Amino acid sequence: MIADLRRRIAWGVALGVLAVGLSVALSCALGAQPVSPWAALRGREPDAAIVLQLRLPRALLAALVGAALAGAGVALQALLRNVLAEPYVLGVAGGAALGGSLVILAATAAAQALGAGAVLLSHDVPVALGAMAGAAASAVLVFGLARARGRTSPETALLFGVVFNAFVLGVITLLRVLVPPEQAARLTYWLVGTIAYQGPEGLGAGAVAVGAALGLLFAFTGRLNLLTLADEEAASLGVEVDRTRAWVFFGASAATGAAVALGGMIGFVGLIVPHLVRRATGPDHRVLLPASALFGAAFVVLADALARVLFLPLGTEPPVGAVTAFLGGPFFFWLLRRAVRAEAGGAA
Repeated sequence: MIADLRRRIAWGVALGVLAVGLSVALSCALGAQPVSPWAALRGREPDAAIVLQLRLPRALLAALVGAALAGAGVALQALLRNVLAEPYVLGVAGGAALGGSLVILAATAAAQALGAGAVLLSHDVPVALGAMAGAAASAVLVFGLARARGRTSPETALLFGVVFNAFVLGVITLLRVLVPPEQAARLTYWLVGTIAYQGPEGLGAGAVAVGAALGLLFAFTGRLNLLTLADEEAASLGVEVDRTRAWVFFGASAATGAAVALGGMIGFVGLIVPHLVRRATGPDHRVLLPASALFGAAFVVLADALARVLFLPLGTEPPVGAVTAFLGGPFFFWLLRRAVRAEAGGAA
């Protein structure tokens, strides 16, 4: 049994790594300027500069964002026992964007009162910490409001998440008029979900944050399998339900906060990818979570590449958040409709 589990994990990870590698290679090859990958690898300019300094870091950033969102989606779906749950729909991504925005607003106010040195508060690390805190606070709020008589209603949590997301978008839009133009542009970047070009320091910090969050979630995958049962059944099988749920909340919030800090509010990745991967791997989270994280990375890399080349004749580029919303919106409606039909069939 253990050997079979290890084999399934190995296959899931191997296929996921292959998907990430192919998607990154494709992303590096696509763009307004034709390049030769072989020339880039040999150091010939301008191919080397375009591929190694621009397209490759951007693809790696997209991979980090996709892995974080897909891993967080798997965890939140297990906690709610509902495949419709994901960071964007539940308002966790919105809370992360709001937390980071409040840090930027605080840095702007501090710079006006204390001098330019206080602007350091608006750098990547403080903003990322604010995003993680915002994600955690929004998750606690949404899940707390949906909890009644010791149980969390998945449908109510989804409803609260949608409403909270709308509220957050309104607040961030209001905050844009209170900060300088360069910071307002950063808030806009969060609202639409954009994969930008990132230096090695930002990529390294993002990799550490996402890796730590996903590592924490993976450590709890065995208990996540049991949490898909009723709380009483999970407790009878030896799971410390409240402690496990708190740690998974923290891991999913940290992953979402890191993703939002790196790429803004990119929706539906945590919905589409886990659902498709679950069909191939089954519901065992020990296989599902690492495979979803890797295929989520590949999905966002490909979505970003598509956004980069989709409107080349017009000389413009839509944000990757628009591409994932275009794909994820109908997918969400299809899943919701299927769930309604299943419930109606069960009631009959």
